[in-house]
Amino acid sequence: MIEVGNVSAFYGKHQALADVSLTVARGEIVVILGANGAGKTTLLKVIGGLVKPAPGARIAMAGTNMAGKDLTGMAPHRIVEAGVALVPEGRGIFGELNVRENLLLGAYPARARADEAANLAMVLGLFPRLNERMKQTVRTMSGGEQQMVAIGRALMSAPDILLLDEPSLGLSPIMCKELFQILARIRSSGLGILLVEQNAKQSLKIADRGYLIESGRIVGSGTGAALQQDPAVQRAYLGAGA
Repeated sequence: MIEVGNVSAFYGKHQALADVSLTVARGEIVVILGANGAGKTTLLKVIGGLVKPAPGARIAMAGTNMAGKDLTGMAPHRIVEAGVALVPEGRGIFGELNVRENLLLGAYPARARADEAANLAMVLGLFPRLNERMKQTVRTMSGGEQQMVAIGRALMSAPDILLLDEPSLGLSPIMCKELFQILARIRSSGLGILLVEQNAKQSLKIADRGYLIESGRIVGSGTGAALQQDPAVQRAYLGAGA
């Protein structure tokens, strides 16, 4: 499990997050819903070590072989070693490298090296299309295929917690459906997933729990099923009428 407590973050004088607390256990999908600019991406960046939190925050692993490991303010590569992998919005892939090279770069952390072959087989089982295109330059692939590479590379680091920022952005409806099915399969393997996703309808269908964020603050939470039935959530995120 990853525990996030009292996280605030600033960009200069602008406060992007205010006292955000949440948990993600292994084997569950937790979705973060909020409007553009609400602080969703900043939250993932703070957890991943890309944005420094304000004093008083605590981010820690618990309930794993890294139990009690404090990640607060830790360098990004050390956070990956602790078992947290981030797939950023825009994917962050190496476009000039081929699929195999991108995936193997994900296995660089020491925690992943011994099981590189097994992890690669797992990734290719989830994304059989990549197995057919291991030598293809990634920049020549479709957006959906590039997203498969990005998620596969993160999985190659053998994470306990996977952070995903808008993974369905720009994908076709068919590819979106396939992506959410794959995320459900990843959860069944025991990984915890913290998902920031603009497709609220599909994400709540697979989510165990969710949090609502507005202006950098958590303003609500509940099970995925309960949030789907919440009239305020339906109006704000699911396209339901007043």
